Amino acid sequence: MMRSSRARLHPLSRVQTGRPFALWLADVGGPLGRWAGLVMLTAGAASVIAGGQGLAGMGLPIMRAAMDVAGVVFVGLALLGVLLPRDHRRAPSVLASTLRPGVTVAGIWLAAALLVLVFSAATAFDRSIATVGAAELLVWITRLGAGQGLLLTVAGATFVLVTATLRLHAPDRVPPRAVLAVALFAMITPTVTGHAAGAADFQVISVIGIGVHVAAAAVWVGGLGALLLLVAPHRGLLVATLPRFSRLAAASITAVTISGIVATLVRLPTDPHHGGPASWSALLESGWGLLLTGKVVALAGIGGLGWLTRRRMAASRMPLLLWAGHEMALMAVTLGLAAALTQTAPTT
Repeated sequence: MMRSSRARLHPLSRVQTGRPFALWLADVGGPLGRWAGLVMLTAGAASVIAGGQGLAGMGLPIMRAAMDVAGVVFVGLALLGVLLPRDHRRAPSVLASTLRPGVTVAGIWLAAALLVLVFSAATAFDRSIATVGAAELLVWITRLGAGQGLLLTVAGATFVLVTATLRLHAPDRVPPRAVLAVALFAMITPTVTGHAAGAADFQVISVIGIGVHVAAAAVWVGGLGALLLLVAPHRGLLVATLPRFSRLAAASITAVTISGIVATLVRLPTDPHHGGPASWSALLESGWGLLLTGKVVALAGIGGLGWLTRRRMAASRMPLLLWAGHEMALMAVTLGLAAALTQTAPTT
């Protein structure tokens, strides 16, 4: 009778936490930590090179990069709940192994969003972190678009943390697609309410374009990282999941490319003498233009590596994982450049 009752439980409930979190951290935390460190290092260095802000100006881009990394990691974990074939024998244990780390990542995401909120307010009011007051914070989150977007991100990260905690104890109560949707909403809010919303011309196109760009990039990067770290050790599950992810990745790459072009054209600086778009040479002389160029070059490299990786899917496991690892490293650089780009105005 007891066996029958246990058999009716949700598969993830029988493996409440999957592998012990310490073992998960030992296996996954190493490469994940290196990628996250590369993102934040790139964001800080790129911000200094583009804006000449010195060491003091690296705080906000690095915090923004940390927030983005946490969001992308959570999107990747949530995406596995949608991608993995539930009828595969390995799928329940892999999904269960994401539940407790998902709570941890959501908590880091919320903490990073709060820090970015404070850092941004201090920068906007030209204050130090220690001297920014409640009045400045209130104005920042209620009257200015960038602050409102970060407040929405904090709210979204809070809701993600709540849903992740619920799924840890009762996976059936929150559908994976709902968690993924909330996570993507929290990812796009600081961007679509920041510089993109401030574009006077074609504002709606700019906001939609940058929202699609960020969401597609998060799915692409987070999904590949989750597959590489959590699914690749199970060859059969990887083979069953890769075709589904490849179709999603192809759509994401297309969306990232098209939306990136649209968002860039809308935000191109204008020539003060002729009133039209600035020349490409002038664009490359600005910090924003240099960051944008670096991001485009990195994305082209990712596309090339992705193409090579897909061609090796039928080959042995190690070449596939090696090429995918190189792709993730370039993605980390791109995320760092993107984080620095969000803190740089498109001026010539």
